[in-house]
Amino acid sequence: MCGIVGYIGKRNIKRWLIDGLRELEYRGYDSAGIAVMKEGEIHAYKAVGKLVNLEEKTKGFEPEGPGAGIGHTRWATHGKPTELNAHPHMGEYSYVVHNGIIENYRQIKEELEAEGVAFLSQTDTEVIVHLFEKMTKTHEEPYAAFKATIARLEGAYAVLLMSKKAPQTIFFARKGSPMIIGKNAGGEIFFASSDAPLIGEATEVAYMEEGTVGYASPEKIYAEPDALQFVPLAGDKLTAQKGGYRFFMEKEIYEQPNVIGDTMIGRVLDEGVAFEELGGDFLEGLTRIKICACGTSYHAALTGSYLFERQAKMAVNVEIASEFRYKEPLLTDDTLFVVISQSGETADTLEALRMAKAAGLKTLAICNVDNSSIVRMADATILTRAGIEKGVASTKAFATQVMVLWMLSLFFAQKRGTINAEGARREVEAMDRVPTVLKEALTVHEKCKRLSKRYLHGHGFFFIGRDIFFPLALEGALKLKEISYLHAEGYPAGEMKHGPIALADAELFTVALMPQTLLYDKIKSNVEELSARDSTILAISPLPFDLADDFVLTHAHDHPMLEFFEMMVVEQLLAMEVSIRLGNDVDMPRNLAKSVTVE
Repeated sequence: MCGIVGYIGKRNIKRWLIDGLRELEYRGYDSAGIAVMKEGEIHAYKAVGKLVNLEEKTKGFEPEGPGAGIGHTRWATHGKPTELNAHPHMGEYSYVVHNGIIENYRQIKEELEAEGVAFLSQTDTEVIVHLFEKMTKTHEEPYAAFKATIARLEGAYAVLLMSKKAPQTIFFARKGSPMIIGKNAGGEIFFASSDAPLIGEATEVAYMEEGTVGYASPEKIYAEPDALQFVPLAGDKLTAQKGGYRFFMEKEIYEQPNVIGDTMIGRVLDEGVAFEELGGDFLEGLTRIKICACGTSYHAALTGSYLFERQAKMAVNVEIASEFRYKEPLLTDDTLFVVISQSGETADTLEALRMAKAAGLKTLAICNVDNSSIVRMADATILTRAGIEKGVASTKAFATQVMVLWMLSLFFAQKRGTINAEGARREVEAMDRVPTVLKEALTVHEKCKRLSKRYLHGHGFFFIGRDIFFPLALEGALKLKEISYLHAEGYPAGEMKHGPIALADAELFTVALMPQTLLYDKIKSNVEELSARDSTILAISPLPFDLADDFVLTHAHDHPMLEFFEMMVVEQLLAMEVSIRLGNDVDMPRNLAKSVTVE
């Protein structure tokens, strides 16, 4: 959830740490802090709120190397967002930053308090630094003390620790939370929670495996139980910048035509779909599919379930990963277990994947981040190729996940013989038109901007749709609530009469997804029921609807998925413009973070 950086080298350490944290601020922005070790002394600074507050606080601190430093931007789990709870946490002569949750921290804390250790914060992280300093009293080498400390921890963690006992050294450990180490020809060493801070800095990186523990100094990088495997790091710093847009979310909405094209390259062919990631016998023995995901990825999974059952004739069960983990699920070996995650580090989804692997199921990951934990664990992976997504409210990641699921459903249908050649060609022709449809959809931006001023009050929103447009309604409601903080719910349109319609009045806004190609008459009837109860109707459709209070005209298409992708863009733009009018930070909504690496 939180963002971690570390540096060993000769440049201005503070500046690199803050620049690195800026690349990770989407992972958490309740507070931030740095600790810099220079000439045997450690200087620490912390500030509540966004990174700009830490920058202001460190204005007079310009430490040129050689030295080392660690930094952290926080999304609060244990303890409120206060300066005392901000990382790095200190002992008498050491500092630590941590991402994850230490499940047995209360037990460790009670032991240490009984020995006279005074705690300053409410966090679980602080036990790490005090436990380490306790271990240094019984272990001759600081690294041995660090290993003994890590051995006591239960839960998920990525840890960087510095101590006066080991100048210019950073100790590191990883279990359940991501951590990357990079290096370059200049002898600099970098640490980060994701690739973004390392692009343009490190030439080689190693993605730490589960259970890695080690240390780095100017002389040596050491890790166990396995040596780190460094690979070249490609990328351009410009890919992580806003490029003239007001927000990363806006930039990422506008990137969707291009990234969808990237998702299809080499996969969508003239006569069907091919995935070189999946062997010819991949589907052998499989008769059903179970998909696990969270949040936006869950909505993509629901969309995929309609497509798989319709085209591939395979029974599909979609599970919220946090629920799946604790329900004692029935897992049979004829099931393909699919997990979907933008980051590849989503804690609940990762644990669900572990359960499936332990049960002997064949597993497939749909993910945006190569070398992430989920990618490394799954039997096979299909990368979505969305590129870096920094907006907390996911847009292009959702689009590419849905496209991969659509392609997969056709791939499976071809392998199983449940679609003929003509049907496959029709699907491919529709897929080929998606980038153009997404470009055309962006022309409604100005309309959404004007409409947004009418949707800043009221007692809530209903987003309604049928079939694949039901999960799109869920996603539209999630986008709005994430960044506007207005109450919104997604519903199957036919369910309104079974209770929710009791809320209908002039202050209830209904966003109705009314595709021409799929159950139009049915949803039209549902919307008429809401209109009769005086609900304010915003209709999104290629067909005029007289009862709509507001109307967004979409293009006429001959395939439901083309309408799906166009309406998806309308939802995204509307949510963003409502949020901007309300004065919210679209990229960094309150209480949220980009990569959910804790339960």
